[in-house]
Amino acid sequence: MKKNSFMKGNLFFAFFCFFGIISGNAQELLTVEDAVKIALENNYEIKIASNDLKIDKQNVSLANAGIMPSLNGVLTENSSILDTKQTQQDGSIRELDGAKNMNLSYGVALNWTIFDGFRMFARYDQLKELEKLGDAELKLSIFTKVSDVISTYYDLVQQKQQLQALDTAIVISNLRVTTADNRYKIGKASKLEVLNAQVDINTDTTNLLRQKELFANTKILLNELLARDVNTQFDIIAEISIDESLLLPELITLAEKQNPQLQTQIINKRVTELQLKQVKSTRLPIVSISSGYNFTRSESSLGFARQSNGQGLTYGINASVPIFNGGLQNRNERIAKIQVENSKILVEQQTQMLRSQLASAYQTYLTNLQLTKLEAKNEEIARENLDITLAKYKIGTIAPLEFREAQLNYVNAKVRNSNAQYEAKVSEINLKELAGNLPLASF
Repeated sequence: MKKNSFMKGNLFFAFFCFFGIISGNAQELLTVEDAVKIALENNYEIKIASNDLKIDKQNVSLANAGIMPSLNGVLTENSSILDTKQTQQDGSIRELDGAKNMNLSYGVALNWTIFDGFRMFARYDQLKELEKLGDAELKLSIFTKVSDVISTYYDLVQQKQQLQALDTAIVISNLRVTTADNRYKIGKASKLEVLNAQVDINTDTTNLLRQKELFANTKILLNELLARDVNTQFDIIAEISIDESLLLPELITLAEKQNPQLQTQIINKRVTELQLKQVKSTRLPIVSISSGYNFTRSESSLGFARQSNGQGLTYGINASVPIFNGGLQNRNERIAKIQVENSKILVEQQTQMLRSQLASAYQTYLTNLQLTKLEAKNEEIARENLDITLAKYKIGTIAPLEFREAQLNYVNAKVRNSNAQYEAKVSEINLKELAGNLPLASF
């Protein structure tokens, strides 16, 4: 009982020192949900992809597809000053130097292509597919960045756990130095034992400082991903929770419906099919109508009509039928068909690649789950071994080297357990990212 109380007191002291060093003065606690929320609001890549999607949405319009008519105001004026000589039918001649002539026309003009072989409708459908493509690219950008944020966050959690382990090692090393010094003073130990204990505590301190440096740099990296001041101070949770309920068949089904990269290829296939439809439409006639309301005025210094005015409606219809263009139509259709075939191949390739990635990632996930249980058990064994070794060391029935070995085994076991939990969490994140199923709403 006394032994366990002593160990618990030292561990409590270690944790107290750790949180005093890392947390500082009541730093903000940043949860993984908060981190994802900030990233979704601030991350530069997500902002750019979001703006690109807004552009795609603006492009989806009947006018941009060529379906709507155009209405324009028109104005034309031509003037001249000429030395003019006219011979009349009766043979008489009329001459005027500097004769002024003016023609003025203004009004509104309507032009409307009412049939172009259904190309305009295929173009409109293509614009809607491009909007879907922009949405899929935005989701891909979001999933990628959210995955980076979550992985980096849990990397910090892992490092915090390792800092705790190293800090505990220093507390134990301090105890060893004190015990060795006391034993030396009463003549039960040599000076060498004290020096070795001091060397080991210096080694442990060096490892702790290196780990603190890595922890601080990873904090900077996370702040960069959140697109905020890289020197923003925050604290994090100290535990890693792992979803152990993932099943490969369910992940494959979700991925085939939701994976942004696969959806991008499927949409690209639809875009190429609509492009082929547009190319084929050029075989058909193009019909357009024009209309307008015009005002005209003309003046002439010489001639039978010195001035003329007019106003009224104008209208007309235009039609053209392609007959021969040197075989370019057949060439364009063949190329468009090949592009459609390539897009189908890319969909099949992406599907196969996705299934392979899921199968490989799932196997890694299962292995890491097993390792978390194994390393947790190893940590318990190492802790028990350290407790026994510490008790023996205090009464002098075990060599300092054996105690140091037990101490290092305990620290290494805690580090391996932390690493195993982190790797399992990363495997879970990778699987959910591939399945297009990162729970953004809950994060």
